Amino acid sequence: MNLMLPLTRMGKQFIRRLAPLMGQRRVRRSAAAVIFFLLITVLISVEFVPQRVNLREGQVSPVEIKAPRSIVFEDKVKTEQMRRQAAAAVRDQYDRDPMVSAAVQRDVSIVIQEIRQIQSDSSSSEEERVNRLREVLPFPLSQETLVTLARSAPLNLDQVERSVNALVAQSLDGGDGITPDELESVKTNLAGLVNRWGLSKPYRELAQGLIRYYLRPNSFFNAEKTRLLKEAAMATVPPQMVTIRKDEIIIRPGDVVTREHLAKLEALGLTQTGVPWRILLGSALLVALLMVVVLLYLYQQNRQIYEHAGHLYLLGIVIVVVLAVGKAITAISIPYWPELGNLVGYMTPIAAAGMLIAILLDARLAMLVVAIMSFLVTLMIDGQVHFGVVALVGGFVGVYSVSKLKQRGDLVRAGVYTSIANIVVILIMGLLDNTPWGLLITSGIGFGLINGILSSILTIGALPYLESAFGITSAIHLLELSDPGHPLLRRLLTEAPGTYHHSIIVANLAEAAAGAVGGETLLARVGAYYHDIGKIKRPYFFIENQLNGENPHDKIAPSLSTLILTSHVKDGVEMAREYRLPQAIIDIIEQHHGSGLCSYFYHKALENGHPENVDEDEYRYDGPKPQTKEAAIVMLADSVEAAVRSLQNRTPGRIEGMVRKIVKDKLMDGQLDECDLTFKDLEKIVEAFLQVLGGIFHSRIEYPELNKEMERRRNRGAGSRKQLARKSAGG
Repeated sequence: MNLMLPLTRMGKQFIRRLAPLMGQRRVRRSAAAVIFFLLITVLISVEFVPQRVNLREGQVSPVEIKAPRSIVFEDKVKTEQMRRQAAAAVRDQYDRDPMVSAAVQRDVSIVIQEIRQIQSDSSSSEEERVNRLREVLPFPLSQETLVTLARSAPLNLDQVERSVNALVAQSLDGGDGITPDELESVKTNLAGLVNRWGLSKPYRELAQGLIRYYLRPNSFFNAEKTRLLKEAAMATVPPQMVTIRKDEIIIRPGDVVTREHLAKLEALGLTQTGVPWRILLGSALLVALLMVVVLLYLYQQNRQIYEHAGHLYLLGIVIVVVLAVGKAITAISIPYWPELGNLVGYMTPIAAAGMLIAILLDARLAMLVVAIMSFLVTLMIDGQVHFGVVALVGGFVGVYSVSKLKQRGDLVRAGVYTSIANIVVILIMGLLDNTPWGLLITSGIGFGLINGILSSILTIGALPYLESAFGITSAIHLLELSDPGHPLLRRLLTEAPGTYHHSIIVANLAEAAAGAVGGETLLARVGAYYHDIGKIKRPYFFIENQLNGENPHDKIAPSLSTLILTSHVKDGVEMAREYRLPQAIIDIIEQHHGSGLCSYFYHKALENGHPENVDEDEYRYDGPKPQTKEAAIVMLADSVEAAVRSLQNRTPGRIEGMVRKIVKDKLMDGQLDECDLTFKDLEKIVEAFLQVLGGIFHSRIEYPELNKEMERRRNRGAGSRKQLARKSAGG
């Protein structure tokens, strides 16, 4: 107990010292970056494995180990053995030289012909013929054989020539020819065949000598061709896959650990001991690099998101949550079909992250994040590229599908498009991997469809919460607010119809102007729809709703009129919050008059006497001044519409003069000081206003014939009424 008190005090002191630091913007951003960095690193590098063992081949296992999940893996050692056997079964390849046989037979015939000439030379003595034979023959023969050849008639040589050449042709041209390694054995075999010819010893010795001397190999080893055939044979051997089902016993207590045991344990990731620091370090460096890439992109291309801490937090949360969902999906096992269980990574809903970021932040940023997350998915699922390819294509299709949303239901269609893209890519990757057809179709249609549906569900479910939590007004929310059936717009139409139609024209003006200066056109339009909803509380105090011509302001003091007019801003903010309108719309409602002067009632108060008692600040709106382009544009459009509507003769020149006067007055009054509009933007806004107003207040074409016909009908009607009156009087 005494020990806990100091620890408690130390904890409180630490929290008190930490609180001021966490209040600093840089510290909060840095802390969030570190948290996201650690979470992403852990997700892509750490496996969900319940146990790890340290066993060696030949060791007796002290424990029973079961498979924590179903897997199918390649037994690389067995695969290598099978491939070596296939390569060994390939015969060595030889190239046969077709010229060798003819050359050998030609050499034999030349020698035989020279022997014939020597035998036929009757002018030489026997001794001279023997010496000449010894010189002609390239191989040695006994003296007895040489003497016999010198005495014999040439006719005996014909049989020797025919028989030797026949054996040469048979040996070299038949079969696979003669290789260098086979040459000596072939010579020996042919010499044995000569003994069966029945020749006398001298001619038998001559034939054997010719064969031994002139016969040479004609088939030579082709190393390159042999290598290619062996490689082709090895390639035909498929990977030797081993299936392990969940809860299957890998090794029992007392079993001697074999290579097969270790291969299964390694495939299941159970052989590592301790923390995989190298993997963690590599993953950490990679995640840090990718985070820097994203931040540099935002710094260069979208400074608004980079400087908005909430948007960065949103980006990190979406990435971490989707990766966590993917990690959980990859842990799913299918015991009855483990091959299919190995493909559950196809269901990783990267498209959900892309769609959420595209809707809430920026479509180009979403593309970059999808590419990075697809790469991380590849690492997360054992470096299997096909999972990353499916995630990449599906994510891109998802981002593109939400680029032109019109209603929340379009997210369902985006999910369908993502499913179709996933199915196509999964089928393509399966064909490239030579996946069996049954497994290919099941994984393609099943997992591809689930991926798209899951992405759509996550997007639809998370979108409203993320919008609310981070104060982001998405395009889809704005589109829903622009529906004329919205309860607040219906109230505006029925309770303040003049204000409703005024807001419609202001919305058209604001949308055109926002488009001209690169603002958010949809936000400007919807903000204009709701900018005057505060007038619902006291509609008849505003001139556009005074249909009977009576103006209640004629009966009250200017100061009270000003109070009523300016209160519609506060009332509008309260109603907007009551109806849960997004903050961006509330800001436009609050800022659309800025701190402008109610000039009519201010000058009326001055005219009533005692101008020294009239305080100009009491006749101004409470503000604040417009902080964004869209709020400033709605302010200008609101004033321009009211001023132009009050003109008696709306010629183009008078309209342009009034528009430019309104813009100049707002500028000189300082109402545009706090927004980021430039003088060039103001000129574009004026031109956009004039274009819209020209379409609204264009001159009408007169139709003379139609006017004459209407006049005749009126005259005819008047004459009929006079006749009816006379008859009534006469009656």
